Formats: sequence, structure tokens, C-alpha cells
Amino acid sequence: MPRSRAHTRERLLAAALDVFAEEGFGRSTVEQVCERAGYTRGAFYSNFTSLDELFLAMWEGKSAQMLRDIEDEVAAAESDGRPDVADLDVAAARVLSVIPVDDRWYRVTSEFTAHALRHPELRAAMAEREAAIQTVILPLVESALARAGRRVTDRGALGRALVAVHDGTAAQVLLEPDRPDVADARTDLFLCVLRNYSEPSSPSENK
Repeated sequence: MPRSRAHTRERLLAAALDVFAEEGFGRSTVEQVCERAGYTRGAFYSNFTSLDELFLAMWEGKSAQMLRDIEDEVAAAESDGRPDVADLDVAAARVLSVIPVDDRWYRVTSEFTAHALRHPELRAAMAEREAAIQTVILPLVESALARAGRRVTDRGALGRALVAVHDGTAAQVLLEPDRPDVADARTDLFLCVLRNYSEPSSPSENK
């Protein structure tokens, strides 16, 4: 993609996030996004066919950044030779520290999810994206569990449970941002899921 077109696309994505967060996805228009980005409708439609497509591109980009941050944190912990790298509690806290709980993004994704539930093709697209994210995250989780002397017992169930805990606890943290115990409970719930969907490895597996 030419640099100028990539720049236009990025500005449209950034403007759309602002508009969606302020107006609500269902009340936002192409014209509002173009006005915020400083472009014409022609520039929009040369990059996206609809606001739905724009949101999916936005979600893909944010998911990719989150996965890179998780991979970087895991790699840094391993390369530094940290003595606590095998500590499941510490590992979970470190990974959660790079998974943002962002008010604007949560509002936008919640509204788009409700919108997608009314449209089978969007519902399927979101399910595919969720599955793709789990495909990348689960090997990292399995590796962290292996260092802590544990093995995953049900990969699919673990992936679904992690998504459910993330979405549910994100709402709780955002509703009560001044309560550190709510944020702590988020980490505790993740650890509970990790332990309940794994078991101690056999001595041969730990070698």
C-alpha cells in the first residue's frame, strides 16, 4: 500500500475511533468520520466500503498491537532470565498489565457487538476474529503454564473462558475505576481460570 494511502487510512481509523466513542457507533456517519479526519467521502470510500468494514479493520489493528505487546512482555521476561518467570501469579499480572482496559474502546466494541448480533455476516466475522486472537494467545498461555509446571487440559474451553473473564472484568474495572480491589479481582479471576483449565505436568513433561 502506498505511503500516502496508508497515512489516509490511519487518519480515518483514528478519526473514526473518536467519532464512535463520542457519538456511539449506531449514530455515527461516514460524513462525521470524514470531517474529523479532514477528508472527503471519496477518500473514505477508496479505503473502506462501509463503517462496518472500517470498524473491523480498527479491531484487527488493535488486536494485533495487543498481541505484539503480550509477545514482547513474554519474550522480555524469558530473555532477562527473571527468577520469577515460572511464577504463574507474576506472569499473569505482567501479561494483564499490557492488555489495556480502555473506556472508549470498550464502549465502541460493546456497541458494535450489539450491532453485529443483528447481522449474521458481521457476527460470523467477529467470531472468526476472536478465534484468530485465541490462536495466537493460547500458545503463549500454554508456554507460561508449562514454565509453572502445568499443562492445559482443554484448550478450547480455556480460550473461551479467558475471553469471558477479560470482557466481564473489563466492565467491572471501568465501572469502578477508583477501587483497586476490583482490579485485583480481575487478576485473581484470570488465575482461577488458568488453574482450573490446567493440571500439574508429569515429571517427564517438565524435563
